[in-house]
Amino acid sequence: MSDSIRIEEHDHLRGSCDAQVTLVEYGDFECPYCARAHAALSELMQEHGERVALVYRHLPLGDVHPFATPAAEAAEAAGAQGKFWEMHDALFENQGRFDEDALPALASNLGLDAGRFASELADGTHSARVEQQAEGGRALGARGTPSFFINGERYHGDSDHASLASALKKALGEA
Repeated sequence: MSDSIRIEEHDHLRGSCDAQVTLVEYGDFECPYCARAHAALSELMQEHGERVALVYRHLPLGDVHPFATPAAEAAEAAGAQGKFWEMHDALFENQGRFDEDALPALASNLGLDAGRFASELADGTHSARVEQQAEGGRALGARGTPSFFINGERYHGDSDHASLASALKKALGEA
């Protein structure tokens, strides 16, 4: 695996760091293609079990998605309370309904400490982490979302179920 794509201690990892295949996604919570990939990856992760791991890193495209950066920071604020993946999933599942009240409502639904969540968003507590991940993605050539790396190699295919399934099967040596 490429040094710049290694799983790091602070990464959000779904699955095992010892998985046969590691898929790193640079995504944007407001991107419709990322939402499509989220649905596909949810199924594929269940199908492949511990053989596939997913790392999610932020690449908010704020110039076209005005709620992408606040959503990324909300995911990090939830992560600070141990619920990154729950917020990740909720953001994609509620993608068409983003407004200024959506993020606190999602946090409340997840049982987060609302005061802490609101304070961290207002203070920009997680903005540096979001920007650092986005810069890292851009340094690897990620310009649009979702951008994937499978076992360190850039994946240039589509984000639909069939394309991702095919790429994972190939990486698992099943194709």
